[in-house]
Amino acid sequence: MDFVFFVDSLEFGVFDMNLSYRSYRAVSSALFFAFLPAFWVYFKVTGRYRKSMPQRLGRYPDSVLRKIRGKPRIWIHAVSVGEVRSAAAIIRALSKTLPGSALVLSTGTEQGQAFARKQAGPAATCIYAPFDFVQATRKSLAAVFPDVLACVETEIWPNWLMEAHRMGIKTALVNGRISIRSVRRYLMIKPLMKEILQQVDAFSMIGTADAERLRRIGAPEERIEINGNAKYDLLLQQVRGGIRETMAARYRIDGSQPVFVAGSIRSGEVATVLESYEAILHSVPGTLLILAPRHIERVPQIVCQVNARGLRCQLRTGLDSGMLNRTAPVVVLDTIGELYETYSIASVVFCGGSLVPLGGQNVLEPAVWSKPVLYGPSMDDFLDAKELLDRTGGGIQVANGSDLAERTQYLLQNPAEAERIGRLAHQAVLTHEGAARKHAAVICRLLEG
Repeated sequence: MDFVFFVDSLEFGVFDMNLSYRSYRAVSSALFFAFLPAFWVYFKVTGRYRKSMPQRLGRYPDSVLRKIRGKPRIWIHAVSVGEVRSAAAIIRALSKTLPGSALVLSTGTEQGQAFARKQAGPAATCIYAPFDFVQATRKSLAAVFPDVLACVETEIWPNWLMEAHRMGIKTALVNGRISIRSVRRYLMIKPLMKEILQQVDAFSMIGTADAERLRRIGAPEERIEINGNAKYDLLLQQVRGGIRETMAARYRIDGSQPVFVAGSIRSGEVATVLESYEAILHSVPGTLLILAPRHIERVPQIVCQVNARGLRCQLRTGLDSGMLNRTAPVVVLDTIGELYETYSIASVVFCGGSLVPLGGQNVLEPAVWSKPVLYGPSMDDFLDAKELLDRTGGGIQVANGSDLAERTQYLLQNPAEAERIGRLAHQAVLTHEGAARKHAAVICRLLEG
């Protein structure tokens, strides 16, 4: 059973708040087998998960296992694209510190797996994580048998962590992050969380607030340390010469054309962004809008919304070499893992998930490129990043669509001010430099101890 589903169901009173791990293990196994027939039918009909299903049940190819035998083994789990960025930075640090070790990187989604292979390259062996029911976790751990199992950010999987502890495998939460929304739910099942967290050997957290929330839900205080955000550390490493020029050529823009990038936009924000863009065009004609949805499957609906307003748009995949040149004023980003590089050509950036109550998005990604960053009031999941920008003056909070339009217009009409704010945003990211190395050091200590 998916632990995220379990935690979400707390709001509906489905489970006993005094649940013990033994009870959770029984419930999770029963639910997994109850839903398995329906899932199997879905798998057969759609063809999805054909590659991942055996591994998610704990069966890994011999070719994979042969690569990691006879070496110290470190298994790092990152569920999807966002967490993979953090894991990749830590893997780079580990590969320098422990060149003779076998690094294994697992993901829980197919998108995450493709991105992991791209990000990790030859430094790590990429596999799928097991489902969090006892038989799958036990089988997967016995196959890989890591010396250390390190979960990234918010990946707290009860059966996986408890089975690892039972087998004598050291465990850690690295680049740990606990949001306000998560801690409220975890506190509802504090007895279960405390029982699990007591068995984890180390907690290497992003910030003070994350450490305090983790302590509140039962983690031993003496095992918690604060080491910054490895994701932002990696972002600094990924600023390479030529990216900005490549993206500018792809979108056919020169240095004078204003570009408004709206990144990780949720369904409830599309209309707001488009209304703001129409207002921006009145005062800053010729502005290019690059609209990146948070969920790529929503691209067709977004294209319909753009067209319904009489705006011409193209898909980013249509701009590849040998295909169409950009002629439309709106481009919808329909690729995965490219938003970060797209920020490099922005004049102004708005980060989505923040004008609707969904906790915001990573506002430091555009800050790496020295861009002024706008965001709405809902930033609960990225408070540490927001507070960094607030302290340096590199971010601007907007209240609604009209405020977004007004602030963006001002920055586009005053490029010197936009550049000043962008430089302050970049300074905020520099405070996390070296974070990946610190998280890697925690894993090294567990391996040595």
